Order: sequence, then C-alpha cells, then structure tokens
Amino acid sequence: MLRISSELLSRLQVLADEDRGREVCGLLLGAGTVVADIRPAANVAARPETRFEIDPAVLIAAHRDARAGGLQVIGCYHSHPGGRAQPSAEDARLAAPDGQYWIILGADGVMAWQAVAQGDVHDRFIPVALASPDSVGQR
Repeated sequence: MLRISSELLSRLQVLADEDRGREVCGLLLGAGTVVADIRPAANVAARPETRFEIDPAVLIAAHRDARAGGLQVIGCYHSHPGGRAQPSAEDARLAAPDGQYWIILGADGVMAWQAVAQGDVHDRFIPVALASPDSVGQR
C-alpha cells in the first residue's frame, strides 16, 4: 500500500489537467511507503505527448537534497493524457526493477504501481493500493 494525502493527489490531478496534450511528470518524495511531497519536473522527452523523461537536473537536485537530510526519492509520477492509468510497454522497458513507486494519472483515474523484476504487468510492474495516511488502520 502506498500512502499519499488527498491534497497531494489533487495537486497531481491539477498538474495533469493543466497540460492535457503532454505527459506531465515528476518525483514522489517521502520515506518507505509514504509520499510526503511531490516535485514536478519538466518533461524533456523528445515526444512528450506520448513519452516522459524527468528533467535530470530535477532528479539530481532531489537526490542532493535527500543526502542533506531531506525527503528521499521513492518514485515518480506521470500522466497518460487520454490513456489508461496503467504502465505502457514503453514504461516497462524504461523502468528499473528497483522497487520504486510509480503513480500514473489516466483518463480512467489514478493508479499506483511498483517496479519489480517479473511483475504482473509487462513483466515489470505490480499494482499497489493507494491510501490516505489518515485512513491507514481505520475501518
């Protein structure tokens, strides 16, 4: 289960809605299975309408901040404008089986995934439930 506040999910949706013609992307920051913040990044892919590539300067800065005691990079997010909220074959090809979390925003909603070896989707991803940090442990 990946825990993320409804406020952060709303921010992700606003970012995706602001640029429906391109995949938006950025980093998930936190610790373990808790997303405490997001860091939007420019999509520097050659074809940003169908691919995403996080600006390397944003990634380097986030890792530098983490080494200085800040939040860790625990994954990334991106949108599939007009598409489904599940990883594409291209996402799987580019993903390392490193346990990082991916949140994908699609026309059919928002879903979370974890990049692993021999996953259920494209042999790279497993689905992960999303929950609000406040709802964990509640019935």
